Amino acid sequence: MRDPAERLGPRAVTLWTVAAGLLWAPILLGLVVWAVLLATVATRPLWAPLLILVPIALVAAAVHVLVVPRWRYAVHRWEVSDTAVYTRTGWFDQERRIAPLNRVQTVDTERGPLERALGLATVTVTTASSAGAVRIAALDLETADRVVARVTEAAARSRGDAT
Repeated sequence: MRDPAERLGPRAVTLWTVAAGLLWAPILLGLVVWAVLLATVATRPLWAPLLILVPIALVAAAVHVLVVPRWRYAVHRWEVSDTAVYTRTGWFDQERRIAPLNRVQTVDTERGPLERALGLATVTVTTASSAGAVRIAALDLETADRVVARVTEAAARSRGDAT
């Protein structure tokens, strides 16, 4: 089986970078608040836990914000052929999914606040598979609309029972 041919748009990296930054912001802010409270309120501050946690959190945040989005972009692929929707996702544990078009039950477009701000969308192709839906995340909105139209048309043409 060959890999899916299509890459996500470069704004996917921006989406994943911003999402990771929003995840780490309250954690890092909490560490700053903890340090300020230790420095201003505690009579005998215990700095050791903070001195251990801050470097670990900074390294983890830097990797999650700077490395992971680019790595995800490098490995995520998708494709819609005349017979199926193919995806490859994951950066440590990679997963390949194939949804035959004659088994498609629904095709959905989803856009969260960050995706809307960046002009992106996630397309979800649902089949009767127990493994769940096939998701193509962080597509440019125009591409997502084309994918939905193509999958919908192809599924309507197929003679499968979608069960």
